[in-house]
Amino acid sequence: MFKFLKKKLKKIEEKAERSEEEKVIEGKKEVVKLKEEEKEEKRALFGLSEEKIEELLWDLEIALLESDVALEAVEYIKEYVKKSLSGSSRKDAKSRVEDALRNAISELLKKAEKDFFETVEEFEKPVVIMFVGVNGSGKTTAIAKLAYSLKKKGYGVVVAAGDTFRPGAIEQLERHAERINFKLIKHPPGSDPAAVAYDAIEHAKARHKDFVLIDTAGRMQTNINLMEEMRKIKRVASPHLIIFVGDALTGNDAIEQAKKFNEVVGIDGVILTKVDADAKGGASISIAYAIKKPLFFIGIGQGYEDQIPFKAEWMLSRIFGS
Repeated sequence: MFKFLKKKLKKIEEKAERSEEEKVIEGKKEVVKLKEEEKEEKRALFGLSEEKIEELLWDLEIALLESDVALEAVEYIKEYVKKSLSGSSRKDAKSRVEDALRNAISELLKKAEKDFFETVEEFEKPVVIMFVGVNGSGKTTAIAKLAYSLKKKGYGVVVAAGDTFRPGAIEQLERHAERINFKLIKHPPGSDPAAVAYDAIEHAKARHKDFVLIDTAGRMQTNINLMEEMRKIKRVASPHLIIFVGDALTGNDAIEQAKKFNEVVGIDGVILTKVDADAKGGASISIAYAIKKPLFFIGIGQGYEDQIPFKAEWMLSRIFGS
């Protein structure tokens, strides 16, 4: 998990430690060698040059962008690191960079923390939650996993099979309903998704259920008809929350998708799937920061219990190893 990002950040830290005595002189590729004690003395006496700091920041920007960190988050991290390096000696550079990176990413991640279960307690029952996202992101499975968590807490759950354009999505929810024992409201393939959502809410009200989880279609986020469909479901269902489900493996694509759905229907939170398989880690760090919405859950496996509340410390320990 996050192997690519960890490797990139490690290189930045090591480069910060490297002395500035190594240089090309007289047009030849000759390296000036100093004794170790002389190096230590120079590192202690002299601070990092402005040129060296700018070089490190440039390398950091490239490393973060290659790791699929959103540009907004990259700028935030760079500014934090720049302030932290101001006035530092060469001797302390490596530890200062390491601390600055950890603290900057920690602040980003903590901004994304919000307790889902505390949030939903604010609303009247039934709590209606609409899920959006493109096909293949794991949206239907994420809904089933949340239904499982809610059932474990003793809540009554109704799920609306609102992706009526994909029979496979309805069948998938039918299997989950049998295993988890939640009520599934479905219409024939091709039906109006807003009507499915309406019927699910009415059923929940009549049976005094606590939650209605609405699945939706996920054709390409640029599809105008899809976006109009999302608006209609929102008008009919009046959801308390709209949650975007994104695939961590798609990196910046997930962030751009979230921005698009946020523009069209408004997003109140995020579930990020397949985090356990994400070597780069950029989407996990920056999706919530980029759209200024909380990251409620992350998916770390295939099982129903493998969708866990997002915690900054959990992710930091996997990026920095402690």
